[in-house]
Amino acid sequence: MKRIYLAGPEVFLPDADQLGAQKKALCSRYGFEGLFPLDTVIPPAETPEATGFAISAANEALIASADIVVANLTPFRGPSADVGTVYEIGLARGMGKTIHGYSNEPMPYTQRVFAHCGAGNIGDQPVGDLRDRDGLKIEEFNLTDNLMIDGGIRLATGLLLVARKKLSLSNLAVMEDLLQRL
Repeated sequence: MKRIYLAGPEVFLPDADQLGAQKKALCSRYGFEGLFPLDTVIPPAETPEATGFAISAANEALIASADIVVANLTPFRGPSADVGTVYEIGLARGMGKTIHGYSNEPMPYTQRVFAHCGAGNIGDQPVGDLRDRDGLKIEEFNLTDNLMIDGGIRLATGLLLVARKKLSLSNLAVMEDLLQRL
């Protein structure tokens, strides 16, 4: 049975344990063993920093033990995917793991960044030179997220599925569709 590390920002939700159990049950339904970041019990260390480092090491060990990483790339605390989740898929890519992703946000990254960072002078800008209010270039590739996220999944021969309509962060419909395809 292949093991799937379930990356995503769900660990920050109030019902994280319950949602993790639901994600693992879906994995089991489709013949996989799901590994949720909160599966490892980390006792509090002497300092908050030491506790954080222990959690990081435990999650890296779970990723190393997995065959596949499935990442929830729904934007979290901004226009892009959760930074910890992005780190995890980068780590998995470096380890040669199979990586798949999904997002419950259908709006392309370019539009989300533009909405989040505000408009600069867009009146006569040619395509390929979209800028935010600070004059910084905004990617215009019509991708789900930053080109390195989408590109890394593609280079890892993974699937990246996107909801047709906006869904909540905790909605598992697109994840289930991904598991069915695997």
